[in-house]
Amino acid sequence: FQAASAPAARFASRTISADNATPLAHHADSLGRTLAAHTFIPEGSLKNLSVRNMHTLPKRTLSVAPMLDWTDRHYRYMARQITRHTWLYTEMVNAGAIVFGDPERFLLKDECENPVALQLGGSDPVQLAQAAKKAAQYGYDEINLNCGCPSPRVQKGAFGACLMHDAALVSGCLNAMHDAASDCDITVKHRIGLDRQTEYHPLADFVGTLREKTPVRTFIVHARNAWLDGLSPKENRDVPPLRYDFVYRLKQDFPDLEIIINGGIKTNDEIAAHLRHVDGVMVGREAYHNPMTMRGWDRLFYGSTQPETEYGELIERLYGYAKTQLAAGRGTILRHMARHWLGLMHGQDGAKTWRRLLSNADLLRDNRPELVLEAWKAAQKAA
Repeated sequence: FQAASAPAARFASRTISADNATPLAHHADSLGRTLAAHTFIPEGSLKNLSVRNMHTLPKRTLSVAPMLDWTDRHYRYMARQITRHTWLYTEMVNAGAIVFGDPERFLLKDECENPVALQLGGSDPVQLAQAAKKAAQYGYDEINLNCGCPSPRVQKGAFGACLMHDAALVSGCLNAMHDAASDCDITVKHRIGLDRQTEYHPLADFVGTLREKTPVRTFIVHARNAWLDGLSPKENRDVPPLRYDFVYRLKQDFPDLEIIINGGIKTNDEIAAHLRHVDGVMVGREAYHNPMTMRGWDRLFYGSTQPETEYGELIERLYGYAKTQLAAGRGTILRHMARHWLGLMHGQDGAKTWRRLLSNADLLRDNRPELVLEAWKAAQKAA
């Protein structure tokens, strides 16, 4: 990092077009006023979106964080049945795995998932460009570079959070990705700092450098430091203190950038409070463990007037999806899907029965999609 005592003045030379700017909810003092500052798109316009027509995509007012082993295509299908407008992210995928492995394994998605972003891990501009080019062919709306993962395995590959040490390399990676996949939005996700760093201006210098040297205008900021030594990946999600004020300050210093805040956000009231200061909110573990928390997001934060998804309708869709996936013959088994659906009845009567049946190894072994319907009926009866 290099210190930047006046980040706003230093990096004030570049702006983005009005088409790419995201409105900020200035001084909103209530949920209603906060939401009024965020535009939304008409119902039904998410079908068959083209990445070349980016203005038709919803704002990144809300998004679900990329989570390793969690936000795979089976989770994302379920999430899209609950919220039509929220942006969904894949789990982080190593760029080399796409380039040298089986792209279908990592890039396959359902057409209903859009708007959806692929998160890439890597530090080789050539590999990242090759992976981004392949991802664009699969219809992803956004490709995100991971500069926030602190795990030792990722550090060994010289990517993730340790990339915040080298803004020049990150710039090269982002430019290569943009050149290879110009139809996709290229974005970056990073932390507010590294290890026990406590000052703001190294963060502003990192963001300002990327703003100056790349076309990237969307920054997703996890409001915790990444400790590269001494903490496990799990501890890195909880132990470093949250500094939401650093993220708010980024928006103040770089008003032309789209700043999305991430880290420890759970409730709709918390989301609305953050939207008074930044352009978007990314929710992580709460959206996985309690997915129906997303049920009101379209209405509250995108102005949707369509009815919210009901449990019975959702279960029927999941049954149909499971039936199709099992029949496709790609090696998918029911357990691969059902493990992501265990939290659907979080806080509801019958939730224990639902989880027990969909996690029963003996019942899952037969790969019967009807188990989803049976678990739902048993949960209703238990309630």
